Amino acid sequence: MSRTARQNRRISQMTGVSAAALLALSACSSTDSDASAKSDSAASASASDKISGDVTVFAAASLQESFQALGRQFEKEHPGSKVTFSFGGSDSLAASITGGAPADVFASASPRTMKIVTDAGAASGTPATFVRNELEIATLPGNPDKISSLEDLTESDLKVVLCDKEVPCGAAAQKALDASKLHLTPVSYEQDVKAALTKVELKEADAAVVYKTDVHAAGDKVEGVEFPESADAVNDYPITLLRDTQNAAAAKAFIALVRSAEGQKVLSEAGFLKP
Repeated sequence: MSRTARQNRRISQMTGVSAAALLALSACSSTDSDASAKSDSAASASASDKISGDVTVFAAASLQESFQALGRQFEKEHPGSKVTFSFGGSDSLAASITGGAPADVFASASPRTMKIVTDAGAASGTPATFVRNELEIATLPGNPDKISSLEDLTESDLKVVLCDKEVPCGAAAQKALDASKLHLTPVSYEQDVKAALTKVELKEADAAVVYKTDVHAAGDKVEGVEFPESADAVNDYPITLLRDTQNAAAAKAFIALVRSAEGQKVLSEAGFLKP
């Protein structure tokens, strides 16, 4: 082969190698570009899924301490979010919701009061039971009247307070009394369990039939007395997303927290029973 031919062959080989290198660089650049685009897309999706904004929760009065703790946890986990609570008797809250009060989540102390909301078409999806609660007798500190049973509350010289019969804690107390064939005339019927407990804390009553969780939350302000009939009147607590929610993503996230292992731990420590 002549010298000129050998030079031409070498040039051709070098040109082929350069072209291959350029193609490889082009492919790498394309791959990197695609990966970057996918990464940017994922980041954008993550940002759009971020939980923020206001969440309004209507909840039974007995959930106050536990839900406030969970609300603080929720706001910490989701910067930019704010949870606002309205606590009260479940029947009153249900009436407010069906009357058009703006809310995102409803947590009731009984299936009966939740049914008021679902029957009105105000719930979104099927309510789920997340905890249960049992009754207990709250007495003055030290139990000066030596109350040891539900029957003791029927003594005429005792001032006893019950929740209104339309409120879940009142309906449960009446169920326990009926099962025991006992008749009790309270000095007052209160609109929610906190109001009933407050009567004892202020020494305006000698005892009240409330939830075990409320006795727990009151600390040394009252003394709790368990009674076996309470096992026949345990209340299921359902929670649901509301149809007219203005922040469905955040509302669903709050419900998820309540039902999560973390949420259940907070509720169990407050004295609630597992669903």
